Amino acid sequence: MTQEERERIIIPDENGDEHLFEELFKFTVDETGKSYILLVPVGDSEDDELDEDMQEVIAFQYEDKEGDDGSDLALMPIETDEEWAMVEEMLNTFVAEQDEEE
Repeated sequence: MTQEERERIIIPDENGDEHLFEELFKFTVDETGKSYILLVPVGDSEDDELDEDMQEVIAFQYEDKEGDDGSDLALMPIETDEEWAMVEEMLNTFVAEQDEEE
C-alpha cells in the first residue's frame, strides 16, 4: 500500500529544539470559522510504522499567515473542552474512514 506524501511542519519546543511533524489533516468549523490541524510526529526509525494505531496525535487551532514563502501557519493551543471534544470526534471519524479503506 502506498501512502500519499503529507505536508511536513517543523515546530520548535520551549528549549528551541526543532521537531518534525506530518500533517494528518486540517478542517474548518463553519459555525466559528476556526481552523484546526492534526499532526503526527515524524520518528527517526522505521519502527514507527509498525504501530500506527498507537501513534501520538497533536492538535492545534491555526491561522494561515502570509510569510515570505506564503506557507506560514500560526499555531495556537486548543483551550476549551468543547473544542477538544470536536477535534476528538473529527479524529475518530478520520480513523474510521482510514480503517474502511484498508
